Amino acid sequence: MSIDESQVAAAVASVVDPELRRPLGELGMVGRIQTRRKKAAVELDLPVADYPQTEELFSRVRAAVAALGGVDEVTVESAVMDEENRARLRMLLRGDAVDGGTMHAADDGHGHDHGSALGHEDGRPNKFMEPRSKTRIIGISSGKGGVGKSSVTVNLAVALAQAGYDVGILDADVYGFSVPKMLGVRTDPLIIGDLVVPPTANGVRCLSMGFFVADDTPVIWRGPMLHKALEQFLVDAYWGEPDFLLIDMPPGTGDVTLSLGQYLTKTEVFVVTTPQPAAQRVAQRSAYAARKLKLAVRGVIENMSWFTGDDGTRYELFGSGGGQLLADDLGVPLLGKVPLVQALREGGDDGIPVVVADPESDAALVFAQLAKTIAGLGPARVYRRELTVK
Repeated sequence: MSIDESQVAAAVASVVDPELRRPLGELGMVGRIQTRRKKAAVELDLPVADYPQTEELFSRVRAAVAALGGVDEVTVESAVMDEENRARLRMLLRGDAVDGGTMHAADDGHGHDHGSALGHEDGRPNKFMEPRSKTRIIGISSGKGGVGKSSVTVNLAVALAQAGYDVGILDADVYGFSVPKMLGVRTDPLIIGDLVVPPTANGVRCLSMGFFVADDTPVIWRGPMLHKALEQFLVDAYWGEPDFLLIDMPPGTGDVTLSLGQYLTKTEVFVVTTPQPAAQRVAQRSAYAARKLKLAVRGVIENMSWFTGDDGTRYELFGSGGGQLLADDLGVPLLGKVPLVQALREGGDDGIPVVVADPESDAALVFAQLAKTIAGLGPARVYRRELTVK
């Protein structure tokens, strides 16, 4: 008895694509289905020829079809979408209305745009600021460089992902971008026409200036160009609807901070400092700047709090008390104290965050607790139309 093609098609349509995190049927990626006796052949229409995570996608499809019962063999092959269907996919991912109209995209037939890699702005809204957006924007800030802000961002993001949340990182430190390497990203963003899909590593999506310029190329831009780039990272990229979007903010209180204050007004700021009182005073300026921009400062994270020697003794190499002093001054809680461990530094260099490399280490356990605490705080502000005061 042959397998019913409609059942196979329904099973394939329900499979969630690991890259776009939506069902294949919704994405229009289910191609031809052929069945004969106990064999099923499935063709998937992929947006581009070099589509990422195809092995995982094929594995999910095979498992979904095999689960129907009565299937002895499942083969999965792929084809590339034509331009019309790719244009429809872009519109769907952007949340635009998909109709029968013609789109004139700068598409070369392989899903790549020959224009700017960052896309172009055409008045599309910032979906993260829509009243019904569930995404919490978490800004990780510091007054100066060298306090481990990016390490905290990456490990906190991965810890949130390990706790079951959908998480993304926007590397807004455009002058000193380092998040992709620290997160362990091995691939470039997926480009579907003029739409950018951030790559994923360790369960976290990431978008950074580091994908668009060489490592040794300095970014020498004035404020308006920085603002435009950050705006495009949000508007011209498909993030889905993550539970958390962490922003690795540049140190200090310059143009990027101003842009984020204007463009992402629901950002919750968490300030990273070291125990050193001098570092605390500099970090304080970052928090005051956030408050001037009407951003909610939610808490302080102290990094490099101590080093544990082979004899078990804790050595406070960078002094003590700076994190608590800053928290008391700002009237917010000190959420966690991260110890200085070699695996944390090595993870940043090797692209294996300490919460992955050594999940039972003191530092990893602190990040796990930080993730739980920040998730438990809830959003700083609730954006709902029904709560609008008239």
